[in-house]
Amino acid sequence: MKTLLIAGLGNPGPMYQWTRHNAGFLFLDRLAHRENLSITRKSFSGLAGEWSRGDDRLILLKPQTFMNLSGKSVMQALQFYKLPLSNLVVIHDELDLPFGTARFKQGGGHGGHNGLRSIMEQLGKGDFIRLRIGIGKPVHGDTSNYVLGNIPPDQMETFPKILDGGRDMLEMMLDEGLPKAMSMFNNRNFLEG
Repeated sequence: MKTLLIAGLGNPGPMYQWTRHNAGFLFLDRLAHRENLSITRKSFSGLAGEWSRGDDRLILLKPQTFMNLSGKSVMQALQFYKLPLSNLVVIHDELDLPFGTARFKQGGGHGGHNGLRSIMEQLGKGDFIRLRIGIGKPVHGDTSNYVLGNIPPDQMETFPKILDGGRDMLEMMLDEGLPKAMSMFNNRNFLEG
């Protein structure tokens, strides 16, 4: 049996619920809805739940510390379950990917993402798997206003397709490994059929 920590990043509270920056929370909410799971247990400075999938035990975590302190919550969960970094998957919004896409990445820097920065500061390195959900870049203006802005209605209509595509990616990674999932999905736009 393999145990993984799946941490979806976002900011708590109704004010942030539908913002681009909450793509990680929205991913876990969609997964919980589709699988009839609950992510409501108050643990690790966050909300937690579990998904038993075949031989896999997935700990689902939504840090409630606000994005800039996400690392505290993730570190608490990793320590409690005694999991190595290789068993951590972080799901987050990604400015550098176009809307409609999601990609896996193994390791790397934080790319200016404050949630990743916090996790890397807590863990001492960034050698974990990321599932990056593309939100695109603003044409002009401040990126912090963009990521904290609500997903526009036209994109909100299609966002579930992207989240479901991300779930397919996660399941392929669990079943067939990260390299296979990356080669199968990393160049796919989930809005193009």
